[in-house]
Amino acid sequence: MEEVDRILIHSLRQAGTDIDEDVQSVKQFTSELIVEAVVKCLRVIDPALGNGLSHLLPPGMSARFRLGMSLAQACQDVGFKGEIGYQTFLYSNEPEIRSLFMFLVEKLPRESAEASDQPAGKSALLQRAIAAQIKAQLSVPWLPPSCRLPIHCKTQSSGPCHRFHTEPLSLPYSLQEYWRYYLLPVTAQPSQHSSVPASLLENHISELSAAQEWESEWNSQGLLSRLTPEEYRSRKKARLQKRIEEQLRAAAQPRPDTHGATRSTSDLAELLQSFGGASTGGDVLTKGTRFTHTEKFTFTQVPVRIYYVFLAINCAALIMTLTAMWSESSRKLSEIKDLHDKIRQSAEEAKKKESLHKQLQTEYETLSKDVSRSAYTMRILEIVGNIKKQKEEITKILSDTKELQKEINSLTGKLDRTFAVTDELVFKDAKKDESVRKSYKYLAALHENCTKLIQTIEDTGTILREIRDLEEQIETENGKRTVSNLEKILEDYKAIRQENSALAEKIREG
Repeated sequence: MEEVDRILIHSLRQAGTDIDEDVQSVKQFTSELIVEAVVKCLRVIDPALGNGLSHLLPPGMSARFRLGMSLAQACQDVGFKGEIGYQTFLYSNEPEIRSLFMFLVEKLPRESAEASDQPAGKSALLQRAIAAQIKAQLSVPWLPPSCRLPIHCKTQSSGPCHRFHTEPLSLPYSLQEYWRYYLLPVTAQPSQHSSVPASLLENHISELSAAQEWESEWNSQGLLSRLTPEEYRSRKKARLQKRIEEQLRAAAQPRPDTHGATRSTSDLAELLQSFGGASTGGDVLTKGTRFTHTEKFTFTQVPVRIYYVFLAINCAALIMTLTAMWSESSRKLSEIKDLHDKIRQSAEEAKKKESLHKQLQTEYETLSKDVSRSAYTMRILEIVGNIKKQKEEITKILSDTKELQKEINSLTGKLDRTFAVTDELVFKDAKKDESVRKSYKYLAALHENCTKLIQTIEDTGTILREIRDLEEQIETENGKRTVSNLEKILEDYKAIRQENSALAEKIREG
């Protein structure tokens, strides 16, 4: 049966069933795998019948029973004559499933010689699907652009195509007034109009990645803190502000190697002072003067001054953003160092795996390729030839047994006749001679013991035949998986009772 199971598994894989490499016999099939294999075969045999069936086993027991009955009816519709029901799929046994799969495999449409020699792996199936799609597209006749429908012009016309080129866009979430009056629209910000879709797509991807990072951070750390999202954000903001203050204090301390930084800081202060307004005497602005001095602007130059005010505010926000980015960069720098170490380790592992891959590749090249249907056909013919030889041997054994039985019967008849003649002769002489009388008694005892011995041998043969029959019945029952099926039936019964109790409670509440 191992060869038969291999042929069945190979045919089921060709029909589209996802069977693991560890599964080598029908005995290892689970209920989920049986349902999937039967549905995939039905879809190949009769698409109208199989497409209406689900290849996944539902969790509810009532739905499982309905699916099992539907599968049984579908198998009967395609011509299966054996006994079949929902128990065939939910509480299966090996002989029934094997006979069902043999019937379905015989019903599968015959492939051409070219298709039968092709491998049945996932990559091969994908390549065949791609080739079929390309072949279908190439079979469509080409039409010039002027003859195409307007609805197909955009999808089938080459048109003005551009490279995917992105440019950074300024889309802040604050400064609503600046947006409204002075910020250019996104369509006017790129240097080339053709870069607008790509730039918008890149901006959307950055926002989407930020949202995904927040979601992953909340799922990994926020939920463990047992805080609301607002409280978690506020605490995180407080921690970041505290870190920024500490880093600013540390950066404000004079160091021997920070002359360039002091100069850049003074330049930034002068720049902010020039943005804050036209202050006389070169007074240095104190804390908050960037916002209080905006009231001194006159309305004669409102557009330009408002632009500078918002630009200064934007610069202040940019400083905070850069500080946060600096802290984030320092953290990422440490992560990069760790990644470098991991990369070295991964490189060493990759070298080892490459050597192992080369070794396995050489072994794989020496192995035989995917077995085609023709090879399985040859194997089936070999099995049929072996069965014929076994049948001839069995016929010969039966004929020898009949000849032996005839010989035993003839010898038994001859023995009975010889004993009758001997008994008659000895009995006549036993009346005259005492020694002959004893010989007659010994002869009768010998005949009785031989009869008992023959009867014992016949009884022993009968018992041996009964033992063989019982052993075959035990193997058959073990193949039916009666114990496991009974345990599964008990679990399903408990699940049905729970579902019924839940439905009863809903009815009472309603």
